[in-house]
Amino acid sequence: MRQCTMERAAVVSGCRTPSVPEYNISTSTLAFNQHFITTAKGILLLAEIVCGMLVWILVGGTHYFHLSALCWVMFVAILCWILTVSLFIIYLIGAHKRIPQVPWTTVSLCLHCSAAVLYLVTAVVDALTVTEAIRGRHNYNCWAASAFFAFLTTLCYAGSSYLSFCDWKTTEEQQ
Repeated sequence: MRQCTMERAAVVSGCRTPSVPEYNISTSTLAFNQHFITTAKGILLLAEIVCGMLVWILVGGTHYFHLSALCWVMFVAILCWILTVSLFIIYLIGAHKRIPQVPWTTVSLCLHCSAAVLYLVTAVVDALTVTEAIRGRHNYNCWAASAFFAFLTTLCYAGSSYLSFCDWKTTEEQQ
């Protein structure tokens, strides 16, 4: 009885006794990398996310489903947006350093190059579709704005493609 009381007192007072096991509670290996947001890659990824989101919000707020071309715009905009947000989160929390089995430079290069090409086609399709709407109406204004942001997003993906290519080339030379 006296030993149990002493063990409780030792636990309460903060002293460790041999009968109390020690556990490491903080085992998280992922951390927020606030420096990433200030890099050129981080800024371009944020620009891709914001501009890409504007594209699908502007198109999605209209009667786009009557035109199959705008369905393509929505598909590409949402797909690229989801993939870009996922890649941004991976870089932001440092998961790319924790999973070295994945060639992140190659993944980033493939994503950005394919997104740049897809968005270029999408921006042209979006711009050509603007003529289907009546000038000054809600659909016309939204589709024209979405075409502008689609071209802007294309430029962001092209810039990210260049940075990803430079990273990929450096990685390949080191190996």
